[in-house]
Amino acid sequence: MMEYKSIYFIGIGGIGMSNLARYFLSKGKRVGGYDRAQTKLTELLRQEGAFVHYEDNPAAIPPEFTDKESTLVVFTPAVPSSHRELAYFKERDFTIIKRAQLLGEITRSSDAICVAGTHGKTTVSSMTAHLL
Repeated sequence: MMEYKSIYFIGIGGIGMSNLARYFLSKGKRVGGYDRAQTKLTELLRQEGAFVHYEDNPAAIPPEFTDKESTLVVFTPAVPSSHRELAYFKERDFTIIKRAQLLGEITRSSDAICVAGTHGKTTVSSMTAHLL
């Protein structure tokens, strides 16, 4: 994943996607994406240097994210197949992966502690972070 210069997130404003975007910003990558609504998370990403827009319109994608050789596209299953930007990237044969796959790639290349389940994730994660 580190061979890409730009990472474009479709659904960048979700908690999982915004944290992945932040991770790539910290690695010096160009980060941008679409979300359907402006939120505190999207504003924070913008302040940190990400490009974020709120209209499902391929014309709104900045030129920095239109080179398929240097741009990785990430989306979540919550994005409908009718999404115009997703269709734009598919039609042009960009590398497109789901958020879960990207997370797997990141954790495969580093040490990680993962917490999963229905209840108690925040508590266990907080306790683990405190111990580390």
